[in-house]
Amino acid sequence: MTTHAGTTTLDARRRAEELDALADRATDVDVLVIGGGVTGAGVALDAASRGLRTVLVESRDLAFGTSRWSSKLVHGGLRYLASGRIGVARESAVERGILMTRTAPHLIRPLPQLVPLLPSMGRGQTALVHVGFLAGDLLRASARTPAALLPRVRRVGAAETVELVPAVRTDGLGGALVAHDGQLVDDARLVLAIARTAAQHGAAVLTRVRAENVTGTSARLTDTLTGESLTVSARAVVNATGVWAGEVDDSIRLRPSRGTHLVFDAADFGHPRAALTVPVPGSTSRFVFALPQQLGRVVLGLTDEDAPGPVPEEPVPTDTEIDFLLATVNTALRTALTRADVRGAFAGLRPLIDTGGGSTADLSRRHAVLASPSGVITVVGGKLTTYRRMAEDAVDAAVRARGLTAGPCRTGVLPLVGAPGHRDSASPSTGLPASLIARHGGAARAVLDTATVARPLEPIGEGIDVTRAEVEYAVTHEGALDPSDVLDRRTRIGLVSDDADRARPAVTEILAAHGR
Repeated sequence: MTTHAGTTTLDARRRAEELDALADRATDVDVLVIGGGVTGAGVALDAASRGLRTVLVESRDLAFGTSRWSSKLVHGGLRYLASGRIGVARESAVERGILMTRTAPHLIRPLPQLVPLLPSMGRGQTALVHVGFLAGDLLRASARTPAALLPRVRRVGAAETVELVPAVRTDGLGGALVAHDGQLVDDARLVLAIARTAAQHGAAVLTRVRAENVTGTSARLTDTLTGESLTVSARAVVNATGVWAGEVDDSIRLRPSRGTHLVFDAADFGHPRAALTVPVPGSTSRFVFALPQQLGRVVLGLTDEDAPGPVPEEPVPTDTEIDFLLATVNTALRTALTRADVRGAFAGLRPLIDTGGGSTADLSRRHAVLASPSGVITVVGGKLTTYRRMAEDAVDAAVRARGLTAGPCRTGVLPLVGAPGHRDSASPSTGLPASLIARHGGAARAVLDTATVARPLEPIGEGIDVTRAEVEYAVTHEGALDPSDVLDRRTRIGLVSDDADRARPAVTEILAAHGR
């Protein structure tokens, strides 16, 4: 589609050239994708890899919305089994297996999920958890994900429980049940890897471009950096804007649900090697998770609260949600956590399809592909784990509705940039920092080899394992245009404001050296 096809590089120059091509009508568009979250990036990759001329526009930045506010779990649908949603659970398990074995194994690691057997758990609840874990293992087997990758359910004694989660309450501790799931090093980096792989296949990936007056075959696009506008015609338009879908297509009715997380120092949980999984009192299907993360943090979540009204750019946790998370996790901790221990907090909105009454916890997590009266194809609902299937269904719908000539879906076997099997992942990473490899996989060597910044392996701030080379690479190869893109999405330094304050001067210096 462009002279840049074949390269995964996203930068300001490529953005400007692809916008110029659209303005000059030098680009013939098959599929216009609106929204740069995990679903929109997935649609762009699916369409471009089928040979369709594809443009993705995002009014802010890649992974600006819900995609970066997840628990970072690539999960096999266990929570859906508990509420009888077998089809959704099976789909999650299949997509988890694809991500962990084929498309993005470099970004995902097996994570033990530990439910401590404490006196507050009765025999009935213990039995339910055990049966649920066993059912989850059956899902894993049915999805053909090997037990060598995600070990089978087991029960461990009190000593091993404390080894896995040192902060767990020990009074009356009868051991724990342990299952395994997948965990992303970073949800925003998954979005970025998908978008860069789409760019390699010829898609134009354009951030800071707002779409207005959207129809099934056109949209008015405005470059929010310059204020310049143009009208683009396309054979199909796909709305993948998540919780903002109703703003693009007013026939869409959503009922957003807010999920809140709190950020702690890993030391508060004894630097755990497993996710502490705590049943919510009075519920048989809801849990609170304390999940070990990169950058020496633990993230505690998750709530499921109605979020009516206008959709904010960045949702804010409520005091009630914070108190709920603290109260629930403290039932399983030896030393109670307080608000003073919270280093950061964030919330995301799930784009659930409005089906009427009931709590948001009862609404289906199944995605839907909807055709509006204007001809816009909207993909909505679902979850991060199943983004690839959502994208496949959306592109299938576009191909059928518009009679497009396209190849079959390839994304189930297509490695993302950084994954084993991707052509840019061949360089050895021997001798590089483990944190660099965890975030970039097989592309880690390229981060260092392309660096021109002084002291490339020096941390960007005291106590932060993100290197100066990674910040430069975010600008030169990953489409970062300002400090927030780097701090809040290319890295997750911004989750803790103190960390962001320490890193910002060096980040600003590196961006300025590249004209940003």
